[in-house]
Amino acid sequence: MKKQYLLLLILVSVLTSCKEKKQNIVFILVDDLGWTDLGYAGSTFHQSPNIDAFSQESIQFTNAYASASICSPTRAAIMTGKHPARLKITDWIPGFIPENEKLIGPDILNELPLEESTLAETFKAHGYKTFFAGKWHLGNTGYFPEDQGFDINIGGHHKGSPPGGYYTPYKNPKLTDGPNGEYLTDRLTNESINFIDTIGENPFFLYLSYYTVHTPIQANKKHLEKFNTILETIKIKNLGFKDEGRGSTRLQQLNPEYASMVYALDDNVGKLINKLKEADLYDNTIIVFTSDNGGLSTVLKNKRQKAPTAVTPLRGGKGWLYEGGIRVPLLIKPAHYSNTTKKVIDDPVISHDLYPTLLALAKIKYDNNTKIDGIDISPLINNNKPIDREELFWHYPHYHASGWAPGSAIRQGDWKFIEFYDSNTIELYNLATDISETKDLSLKYPQKAIMLQNRLHELKKATNAKSVKSNLDYIKANASL
Repeated sequence: MKKQYLLLLILVSVLTSCKEKKQNIVFILVDDLGWTDLGYAGSTFHQSPNIDAFSQESIQFTNAYASASICSPTRAAIMTGKHPARLKITDWIPGFIPENEKLIGPDILNELPLEESTLAETFKAHGYKTFFAGKWHLGNTGYFPEDQGFDINIGGHHKGSPPGGYYTPYKNPKLTDGPNGEYLTDRLTNESINFIDTIGENPFFLYLSYYTVHTPIQANKKHLEKFNTILETIKIKNLGFKDEGRGSTRLQQLNPEYASMVYALDDNVGKLINKLKEADLYDNTIIVFTSDNGGLSTVLKNKRQKAPTAVTPLRGGKGWLYEGGIRVPLLIKPAHYSNTTKKVIDDPVISHDLYPTLLALAKIKYDNNTKIDGIDISPLINNNKPIDREELFWHYPHYHASGWAPGSAIRQGDWKFIEFYDSNTIELYNLATDISETKDLSLKYPQKAIMLQNRLHELKKATNAKSVKSNLDYIKANASL
C-alpha cells in the first residue's frame, strides 16, 4: 500500500512538472519571402517539401500581413508589438531618400530604442536562454541584438543584406568566416542547432532571422542545376510583366537562382525541425514561420528583369501597399499541438500581433502599462474564437526603389482603401471578390471610401504617425515648366 502511494506521489510530481515546464519558442523569419513562394502556398516552380510538410503540422494563416512592406519596420514591430508608425520606424534603416521628388518623407529613427521592451528581454526575464542568428537591421553599435535582450548574437548587425554575399568570406563583424564554399543559410542554421545542444533543461527563445531570400540573388550551387533542368522543360519562358506606376511587376516564377535559394532555405528549416524532434523538444516548442514583407516582384521599369520572383495573383510586391507587398506566409505550431485535420485560419492578422500572442501561448504576462498595438490571437489559435479588431492599417510615407510613392492603407473586413500622397489620389477594393486589386471601387462607393479614409486618419493620429511635407525645391524647379 505504501509502495502504491509512493508511486502515486511520483506520478503526480511528474505530471505537475510536465504541466509547469516552460514552452520553448523558435521564431523563423525569412527576408522578402513572397506569399506564393512556397509549394504549399501555390508555387509550381519553387520547391519546399520540408516547409510544406510543416504546414500540415501547424496552423496556416491565409490572411497574414507584415506590419510594413519593407523590412526594418516589420522587424521592430515583431520585437515590440507596436505599430511602425508609433515606433517612428516607417522605412528600412536608414531609408531611401530620392532627389527631385514632390514630397519629402518624415525622418525615422535609425535604431530600435533601448527603452522598448523586446520579446527577447521579456523571455529572458522569465528564465529563458535567448539566441539570435541572422539579419537584425534595427540599429548599429549599441543597438545590436545583445543590447536588446539576446544572450547570443550570431550575424546580427546594422546591414540589411549580407555585405559579403551568401558565401564566405561574409564581411560581417558579427559572424566569423567559415570554410571555403560555406553558404550563409547553412551556417545560420548550424549555429542555431549548436545552440540547442547547449541549452540543457533551460527553456529557450531562438530567433532565426535568415538573410535569404534578400538580394543579392546568389544561387545555392548544390541546387542550381536542379532548377535549370526544370526550367528547360517549361515551354513558356517569356516572362510577363505588368506596369505599376513607375514600377514593373513580374508575373511568373521562373528564376532558377532564386528557386535554389528557396530550396536551400527549405532544406535548412527541415534540418532545424528534425533537430527539435531528435532532441525531444518539438512537442513542447512553439514554432513561428513567416516573412518580413512581400516578395521582390516589383522594381523600377528600367530594372524589371532584376525582379527575382512573382506573387501572382497579388498586385505589386515589396515596397508597395498593394497585397503583394504586405501579405505574407505565416505558419504557427503551438506547443503540444494535436492536428488531426489541417487547420486554416482566414482571419486577418499582422506581424505585431506575434508579440502578445507568443507571450500568451507561453503563459507569460507582460507589463499592461506598456502600450502595444498588436492583439493576442491565441484565442483564435486555441479555440477558433474571433479576435476583437475591426481593421488593420499600414503607413509608408516614403518613396521606395520599387517605384512606390508615399501613401497609407487600411483593411476593414473585405474592404481595402489606399491613399496616395504623391498623386493625391485614392483607391478602394473589395478583396473578397478582387484579391488582385484590379477594380477600383472608390467612385462606385464614395461613402465607403470617405469612411475608410477618415478612419485611416484617426488611426494615424492615434499612433502619432509622422507625415510627408512638400519639397519646396521641387516646387520651385517645376514652377516655370
